Amino acid sequence: MSDEVVAAVAEAYRREWARIVATTALLTRDLDLAEECAQDAYAQALRVWALSGVPDRPGAWLTEVARNRARDVLRREARFRRALPLLVTEESVPGPEDATAADDRLRLIFTCCHPALDRATRVALTLRLVSGLSTAEVARAFLVREATMAARITRAKRKIATARIPYRVPSADQLGARVDAVLQVVHLIFTTGHTAPDGERLLRRDLCRSAIDLARMLHLLMPADTAVGALLALLLLNEARAAGRVGPDGRLRLLAEQDRSLWDATLIAEGTALLADALRRGAPTRYAVEAAVAAVHAEAPSWADTDWDEIVALYGVLRSMWPSPVVDLNRAAAVGMRDGPQAGLDALEPLLGEPALATYPYLSAARADFLRRLDRLPEAALAYEEALALTANEVERAYLADRLDGVRPVIG
Repeated sequence: MSDEVVAAVAEAYRREWARIVATTALLTRDLDLAEECAQDAYAQALRVWALSGVPDRPGAWLTEVARNRARDVLRREARFRRALPLLVTEESVPGPEDATAADDRLRLIFTCCHPALDRATRVALTLRLVSGLSTAEVARAFLVREATMAARITRAKRKIATARIPYRVPSADQLGARVDAVLQVVHLIFTTGHTAPDGERLLRRDLCRSAIDLARMLHLLMPADTAVGALLALLLLNEARAAGRVGPDGRLRLLAEQDRSLWDATLIAEGTALLADALRRGAPTRYAVEAAVAAVHAEAPSWADTDWDEIVALYGVLRSMWPSPVVDLNRAAAVGMRDGPQAGLDALEPLLGEPALATYPYLSAARADFLRRLDRLPEAALAYEEALALTANEVERAYLADRLDGVRPVIG
């Protein structure tokens, strides 16, 4: 089997998986069967393309093979399947092929992110069916056994059918609320990959790529939705800094320490253009304000040139439209960067009793940094120890341990 065929199948998997599953599900009305037929189509592509060459339209070829496989299974098991709960589907409206494919993918995304499913299940199902991650890869993202994740995904598919969750794009009056649920899932996938909650790596690039692919797909399918464009901008601007976040020695590099020549200028340009377009089209969304913060960092030529006035102001706007203790923490940290460590400590003080931040390590880490800069080293050491106790990611733990070692010798 040639490298060309393997590469073509891999590229088709990345680009076409969601469309093939979504289109086949319309025929099968069964997500399990649609997924199985899509997998069979890719396996057949590896065999057939090695002999006949890669077709001009790989996606169309794979879709036809998957649907033919589904028809064979449905004919063979018609009597058995009449007893199974099936997806509630609507009649497909004839239209251009691209528009129909777009509707199919949107059906799949909105079904996976339906509010009747809990948040963790929405993320897992989206990663499996829309992003095409294997069950083992999804299990690793959630730090659970593969068998546990397989059972969870199976239960979710069964619930979609038995609860009669409709396999369709929401109506116009429901779309706004439902889009936000989808965007929350995509954002959570990215943030989980951007700083892995556990394990030996700071970044889970597979999750970041999946989230960006999902955001690109949504932006392609819903180009007029400003929240979608703003979310894609946010992800790209954060992803642009990925190469600078870990040094050659494997150690964490905070923004102040990063080599900005490693940042991806192409992603920064694309992200800022998307953000500008979203802001021109309508009122700023939560994701637009977060993207604006990321843009300020991305466009600063150096740490010393960071516009902290602008960042503090943006966090103030974000706090008014999306109140959150984490937003308050980020704003307090920015205040400390702008006005000095004592001002930062003062801004953090009201958050120390916030229940939502009781186990959030970045609150303790921010306090520790401000205390260190004020030469209040015994207090800084205690704060670093607290942050270490709350942190499970090994790269972050190594950074905090280094900081702790830096203040301990002085205090004896």
